[in-house]
Amino acid sequence: MLSYVIRRLVVSVPTVFLVVTMVFFAFQVIPGDAARMYAGDQASVAAVEAIRVELGLDQPVGVQYLSYLKRLAVGDLGTSFITRRPVTLEIGSRFTNTAVLAFGAIIASTFLGIFMGVMAALNRGKWLDHTLSVLAVGGISIPVFWLGLLLMFLFSLKLHWLPTAGNATWRHYIMPTFCLSVYSIAFITRMARSTVLDVLGSDFVRTAESKGLRERIINMRHVVRNALIPLITTVGLRFGYMLGGAVVTETVFAWPGVGRLLVIAVTQRDIPVVQGILLIFASVFVIVNIIVDVLYSVADPRLSY
Repeated sequence: MLSYVIRRLVVSVPTVFLVVTMVFFAFQVIPGDAARMYAGDQASVAAVEAIRVELGLDQPVGVQYLSYLKRLAVGDLGTSFITRRPVTLEIGSRFTNTAVLAFGAIIASTFLGIFMGVMAALNRGKWLDHTLSVLAVGGISIPVFWLGLLLMFLFSLKLHWLPTAGNATWRHYIMPTFCLSVYSIAFITRMARSTVLDVLGSDFVRTAESKGLRERIINMRHVVRNALIPLITTVGLRFGYMLGGAVVTETVFAWPGVGRLLVIAVTQRDIPVVQGILLIFASVFVIVNIIVDVLYSVADPRLSY
């Protein structure tokens, strides 16, 4: 298993390298001048040129790219154009907040989504199945930003139960976590329902029924366990997507996380910060996929790497 993980890490290096390269050259063609935004609209041409030299933006693109790769090789993500602080500090001070939000949302999504999907499948065609299916479709269809504003209007402005922004207390976590997890709960519910229905139609389930095994034993020991493999994949991918989804959620709730930092950096054209955040997101996504592959063997020991 260890050798497999090492091989996967080595193979993942080109993927991360491709992400880094695409992000770097994308900022070369996107309209806007980072030096002008840093200097301000009232700055003179000479001041803007001086800042461009200071930031290294006057060098050819190839030279900038090689310089960026050299810094990455030693773990240096660069320095923010706006705050003049190392990017690692800018991201590190906020990454914990995003990680806590994403972990809370994925835990809630996993348990609720799988439970609702299994219950819908085991009650196929009944009122519970129809109700959960409608809720799942609604959860997938609701825009995250609209849901966040609706929650703030109801629970903050009208009922005064929860705060609107920040992360000072545990009450600040409720609305952002719920808002971030709604889509994943609905997605996992639909996936779990479909997967369990496929397993229920398998030959080994009919064999277990013909042997006279109780329905609860069949469902827990055979149906749910065999449905875990695609669900593990779904949950792993959803965690990666939650990092991207946190951008909208953190912006709506003024959550001091990496997602909100990304929005601010893009607005200010703070290129090193944007590159660093996207690199972190890509690395986390790769690591999550490796963890998912390892969990396959836990769910089904027959799998061999």
